[in-house]
Amino acid sequence: MPLIIICGTPVSGKTTRANELKEYFVNNHNKNVEIVSEDEAIVKLGYEKNTTYLDSQKEKRIRGYLKSEVLKFIGKDNVVILDGSNYIKGYRYELYCASKASKSTQCTVYTIRSHDDAWEDNLKRQRNEFNTDGINNSPSEGNIENVNSIPYTEEVFNALTRLRFEEPNSNNRWDSPLFTVQPTDQLNLEDVYKVLFEKKPPPPNMSTQNAPLTSTNFMYELDQVTQSISKHILEAKKMNMDGEVKFPDYPGCILEAGYTQFVNPQRLLKLRRQFLTYAKMNHSNADSNKIGRFYIQYLNKTLTD
Repeated sequence: MPLIIICGTPVSGKTTRANELKEYFVNNHNKNVEIVSEDEAIVKLGYEKNTTYLDSQKEKRIRGYLKSEVLKFIGKDNVVILDGSNYIKGYRYELYCASKASKSTQCTVYTIRSHDDAWEDNLKRQRNEFNTDGINNSPSEGNIENVNSIPYTEEVFNALTRLRFEEPNSNNRWDSPLFTVQPTDQLNLEDVYKVLFEKKPPPPNMSTQNAPLTSTNFMYELDQVTQSISKHILEAKKMNMDGEVKFPDYPGCILEAGYTQFVNPQRLLKLRRQFLTYAKMNHSNADSNKIGRFYIQYLNKTLTD
């Protein structure tokens, strides 16, 4: 269920950290781990690594594919690790919203490395394409296991390192908790485990939740009860009753004195509709007597707003 987003510039150790995390969770906590790899996605969609990063449409398809793969696994009892550059702040926010809606915990592992060191290692990949006999040893793009060995061109490397990369920030809720590691650092794996499995996930937004199932009978009673109370209040207003409005069917419940001056049919209809929406979300198991009392309380709180 938890999601780990690996984020970093080229040749900064992203895949190394993803594999390290997987090994830890499998061996130390007996967890199922799914790694969703950006490099593998590029191969599966039939693209070439360098040209992909120079084509915004291809990149968009890759991000869409990765997000769908994450969502496929995130609802199950798995640790999901998204291994990729994930350099766009808005994309990381989308993933945060998706995990939040799934009631999952999440953290970000940010791999950092100096530009010069990373570029030097990238050049080594390029030199290793040919053996001492001048034979081309360049790994095939169709070979997922070797795709990490393909060097970045200078244009792509600089773009992903200096121009496009939006650095994660622990002050952003979608990047937090944030673990920042250099190649020589020891990643605190136990702390990663604690934030994923010993803390509660952020509550999902109400807009992402399905409304509780309600019976036809409840909906009918809800409509009848609120209509009856609204009608009683409008009749009291016609009779110029400025004092408390009492409700014979609900002993002890009153509309506060003077509140009828704020009532007109249009205002009452609007408030009744708002209450119907609220009641369907929060009181679907309540009986009609309680619904009536809730509605009167609601009117006392909202009529003067």
